[in-house]
Amino acid sequence: MNNRLHRINLLIGEVGVEKLKNSTVMVVGCGAVGSFAIESLARCGIGHLIIIDFDKIEESNINRQLFALDSTIGKPKVDVAEQRIHDINPEIIVDSYNIFFDENTNLNIKPDFVIDAIDSVSSKIALYKWCFNNHVPFISSMGAARKTDITKIKVGTILKTTVCPLASKIRKTIRDLKMPDFPVVYSTEIATPQINGGREFGSIINITGTFGLMLSDFVIKKLLS
Repeated sequence: MNNRLHRINLLIGEVGVEKLKNSTVMVVGCGAVGSFAIESLARCGIGHLIIIDFDKIEESNINRQLFALDSTIGKPKVDVAEQRIHDINPEIIVDSYNIFFDENTNLNIKPDFVIDAIDSVSSKIALYKWCFNNHVPFISSMGAARKTDITKIKVGTILKTTVCPLASKIRKTIRDLKMPDFPVVYSTEIATPQINGGREFGSIINITGTFGLMLSDFVIKKLLS
């Protein structure tokens, strides 16, 4: 037994640890929400991680993204994520793709589970289609920006979400496309008015981190079951 997984082994046993070690999880989006999901999956002993993101780390990411440090500014998020994963556990297999996921993305892979931590609606829909077409279970993050109350964050299904504007857009789109329901992490909190306006939405690590950890929690429980 790898000593770094000793405390997990005490909780879920060797059979559970082996299940996670033999599992492949794909996380699309390595930012505020995705970084916490990846961190949790790596520290829980998932044996194979596939990470996808097209962006580079900026100084403005530091307040809420695990991979954003003064030393990583300007580097591709997937490169920093891969290095951190291997620093957590060198035995984890990591496949990183520095790409923007859209309807033209063609990946010849078959993970056991997918986590959607993308901001773009069109990319989210493209990922949902990919998952459905390839019969891969997934869970999706809804909007974490302009939220401050972690007690309002819930796990549900997209067709039963309320309040969240992003979830509303997704609900309408999947109904128009006649796509089936699927699990999501979302907040029932009404968006907090911003002190400073503008096109960018404010966000805080308490919320984005909770979203990411709830996504990974859902996946880990499914893999163990």
